[in-house]
Amino acid sequence: MQPFEVIEHTADIGLKAYGQTLKETFENAAIGMFSLITDLENVKSTLSEEIYIEAEDRESMLVEWLNELLYRFEVEYKVYKRCEIIDWDEEYRLRAITYGEPLDLGRHQIKTQIKACTYHMLKIEHSDFWSAQVIFDV
Repeated sequence: MQPFEVIEHTADIGLKAYGQTLKETFENAAIGMFSLITDLENVKSTLSEEIYIEAEDRESMLVEWLNELLYRFEVEYKVYKRCEIIDWDEEYRLRAITYGEPLDLGRHQIKTQIKACTYHMLKIEHSDFWSAQVIFDV
């Protein structure tokens, strides 16, 4: 099973992330988003940071999670190549460790400028595996 796939959308871009667990799906959504932003092969894991998110439900948690990572990219100039959710209740709280480095435009060419993760066409589904679909405003 692939960790994610890009979804074509009229004016924006999206992705569908997959995982054996919901946790793995959220982690793959984050890495999928950063793979849209830059080539992850050029990102090193020289820093790790803890992130804490609270939300009202799973869908809101996914949007808050991705938007927090985008905030750190846009405001703190950080790119991540791996995320590990270390504690959560799958609905209201999430604590994760992210691994990456400060943005270096000499090595990190920006492929897609993502403004935000939206609620448009947002879906989290479970059958034999988990999937999460998100659309990004670009």
